[in-house]
Amino acid sequence: MIGWRFSEYTPNGHGEANFENLLKIFKELLVHTSGDVSEALSWMTELDKQYNLTDENYGMADFIQDLIDKGYIQPQDQNNPNFVPSAKMEIALRQKALEDVFGDIKKSKRGNHSTRFGGRGDEFGSETRPYEFGDQLDKLAVTDSMRNAYINHGIDDFQLTQNDLEVHETFYQSQMSTVLMIDLSHSMILYGEDRITPAKKVAMALAQYITTRFPKDTLDIIVFGNDAWPIEIKDLPYLEVGPYHTNTVAGVELAMDILRRRRNPNKQIFMITDGKPTCIKKGKKYYKNSFGIDRMILRRTLNLAQRCRKLDIPITTFMIARDPYLMKFVEQFTKANNGKAFYSSLQGLGEFVFRDYKNNKGRRQR
Repeated sequence: MIGWRFSEYTPNGHGEANFENLLKIFKELLVHTSGDVSEALSWMTELDKQYNLTDENYGMADFIQDLIDKGYIQPQDQNNPNFVPSAKMEIALRQKALEDVFGDIKKSKRGNHSTRFGGRGDEFGSETRPYEFGDQLDKLAVTDSMRNAYINHGIDDFQLTQNDLEVHETFYQSQMSTVLMIDLSHSMILYGEDRITPAKKVAMALAQYITTRFPKDTLDIIVFGNDAWPIEIKDLPYLEVGPYHTNTVAGVELAMDILRRRRNPNKQIFMITDGKPTCIKKGKKYYKNSFGIDRMILRRTLNLAQRCRKLDIPITTFMIARDPYLMKFVEQFTKANNGKAFYSSLQGLGEFVFRDYKNNKGRRQR
């Protein structure tokens, strides 16, 4: 007999339920500890002592063994038995970030990125039109075509002619090449405020969103401090702030070099930062000034923003700060580039990134 089977409710559930609950906490701690499994497990042990995360039926040792057995952590190598996150865990971290930061995307329908232009595209629309010479047959609306044939010729003398054929109206789907810049300067953890962890979450969420929803798009990620360098998507959970100044020029120059090699005409740069530029390279030496807004550094930065504007590369800046000096710089930078800027709290950062990505995806290079 098919039906429901009820049992007594147990708050802690069984082992599998306990594992899933503990895994959520472990993922969060991994991001905060930049992928240090040992440190994350130490924190979990302390939390377990304080909040009784486990019980006599399922302890921390069981959880660690399940992490190993389910492939979430693995030994670093044969010579180093310390555990590190596996590729499966890295994907899980990006998926969690996607759900945490961009949870509202589940409500959106497919085709967010289609443009208003009809014609030969790669995305079916709901409308059909009469077949024209040259239309691709894989766009043929079979049901509508057969219906027309029955109406026009009847069942007894059935035939299918060109005048009966209808095809699906299709829409172009724009492709976007995006470079995401993440500030790793020391100010991202200055004054006891953790700004790098939310920035990492946003970057992971954006990476997961683009790679899973828009596989034709490209996403490159770079980090910048005194210099700028590219990183892989898998490296995002492990980012750490360094004793760096903020060389915005180096970051934008690298982003431009990357986008220059992309043949896609639609290009953009996202920059997550919390501070004004304080460093540039002069020859082989660094010129640094952390006090106020340095005119030489500002001029170099604004000139580069104007170059991006001429190349039709908009820069969207997400400023994680409300300092008047910083806001003034961002206003000048945005005006020079004709881009966009958002001053957001750490909690609202992800929503801003997502909204702007959807808006820019709607463009089509003609």
